[in-house]
Amino acid sequence: MSGKQAKILSADHIDDLLFFAEQTRHPLRNRVIVLLSVKAGLRAAEIAKLTWDMVLTPTGEVGQSIEVRDGIAKKRSGRLIPIHADLRLALGDLLVSGYREGPIIRSERGGAMSPESIVVWFYRKFGTLGFDGCSSHSGRRTFITRAARSVHNAGGSLRDVQLLAGHRSIQTTQRYIDGDSDAQRRLISLI
Repeated sequence: MSGKQAKILSADHIDDLLFFAEQTRHPLRNRVIVLLSVKAGLRAAEIAKLTWDMVLTPTGEVGQSIEVRDGIAKKRSGRLIPIHADLRLALGDLLVSGYREGPIIRSERGGAMSPESIVVWFYRKFGTLGFDGCSSHSGRRTFITRAARSVHNAGGSLRDVQLLAGHRSIQTTQRYIDGDSDAQRRLISLI
């Protein structure tokens, strides 16, 4: 990633974005869009191209993981992402409300939303909320940063974060991770 990076979202920003999504004409779909970004770290193109068969079990229930297939992932970096409990509930609600096949995120006309439409959707929501410097990539950066800060608590390493992000290089993953000045101050006090 060169140039200016998308800003990281705080917990309050995510809550505001989810609340705002609930007030729209398509609250279930829009909640899933937000959660796919911040709780699964998906790119806009991956959100747009994700289909029900990538999240459902053979018996038609929301499974335990998202199968991001090579065909929808950047540089064919397919991967399995465990589904966060909030996202699982939202996907279940969306599943009950309509389609069980094809794209998960649909336009008002019923077809798949394009990646560009997902980017514009986030741009408009962040603009309305006054979140300057945020973009469709903010949720992904937030996911990767939070995962990196918590991975040691789960007994994992930065390599696990890299695999969840679908990055070929650990250096790419490191560029996504935002520093924490409070943690840096605590670290210095320990030296």
